[in-house]
Amino acid sequence: MKTDVVVLGAGIVGVAAALQLQRRGRSVVLVDRKSPGEETSFGNAGLIQREAFYPYAFPRGLGKLIRYALNGESEAHYQVSSLLGLASPLFQYWRNASPARIERTIRVNRPLFERCLAEHELLASEAGVSDLLRPGGWVQLFRKPESFEARMGEAARLRAEFGVSSTPLDAAGLAKVEPHLNDAPMAGAIHWHDPASLREPVQLTRAYARHFEALGGRFARADARTLVQDAEGWSVESPEGRITARDAVIALGAWTPEIIRPLGYALPLFIKRGYHVHYRPRGNVTLNHPAIDTDAGFAMAAMEHGIRMTTGAEFAHRDAPPTPVQVERCAPLARQWLSLDGQVETTPWMGRRPCFPDMIPVIGPSPRHKGLWFLFGHAHHGLTNAAVSGRLIADMIMGEAPICDVSGFAADRAFV
Repeated sequence: MKTDVVVLGAGIVGVAAALQLQRRGRSVVLVDRKSPGEETSFGNAGLIQREAFYPYAFPRGLGKLIRYALNGESEAHYQVSSLLGLASPLFQYWRNASPARIERTIRVNRPLFERCLAEHELLASEAGVSDLLRPGGWVQLFRKPESFEARMGEAARLRAEFGVSSTPLDAAGLAKVEPHLNDAPMAGAIHWHDPASLREPVQLTRAYARHFEALGGRFARADARTLVQDAEGWSVESPEGRITARDAVIALGAWTPEIIRPLGYALPLFIKRGYHVHYRPRGNVTLNHPAIDTDAGFAMAAMEHGIRMTTGAEFAHRDAPPTPVQVERCAPLARQWLSLDGQVETTPWMGRRPCFPDMIPVIGPSPRHKGLWFLFGHAHHGLTNAAVSGRLIADMIMGEAPICDVSGFAADRAFV
């Protein structure tokens, strides 16, 4: 099977990249061991975060660092057995949370967040699934006055510099936006108007994959670990035979190190694991918008299977046994906001977010191998930035001028 490009990884990022290339006339084979959207892209709060210019940075305040060290925060948890292997990237992650480096992250990522929704709207329209993108934004909830005040300061900057629309809410204002929320203790709330949300995130990945195939693209089940460079470019082995392409795009998220390490690349990718579980709403209780409890570190959204609660970050090895401590901690806090009955699933779902310490993904050519392209490390924003990242990698593979400066996304940048 010969093709122009083989894309390894059928999460939302890989599917979007394959679609962007196929719609430009390249022949593309999309490869994964599972069906599209069955790994990390399967579980999230369903947000396309047009407002998310400020990254999820490592805390630097002494009090929070102590609570993190004692594993006392619901928003973050670590497995002690994983700390030795995570020590170096987590130290780099902490270093990159300085104000100056946060500003660099904002500057480099700015084009992604500015265009994230527009690129999704274009692909969704062409795929005939614009109805999957729900307008109206999301609601950010605060328990602590200092958290609310700090975010209000960021909201003012986001409005002035990035054109992001938001409205602060007191208890009465929140009740109008979300009438089913309980009267829980709160310092304030912010309604972010610009983002879109999805009723069931995996549906968008599957819709893009169907459109990709309708345009002539092919999906093949194969093991990406069989990737090799040969005289014709790159090839992988599938049950139907060898797939050969001039260019290969690695969009494997948390599984990327297994592929690039044998090629001599040791990038500081680390994993933040996250969980989700659904609860049955009591009576007619629902949410009009996704809501995030900032100080407790969890999100809630109305999905097809109930009210989905997603957790913050668990620092652990990718394949370590699940420890859904955060689900247990956050469930009582979620019930302060919403009247919920029992849990739908017996076991919480777990996903793996691929992260870089500087909170910037890698998008572009590999430094030492012709025809090999990197597209991974989107952390919390794989869904948000999938369409625009796919466009960037397509621009570069097609030899066209990218829509923005891509030097900050380079794989050989300084990860300090």
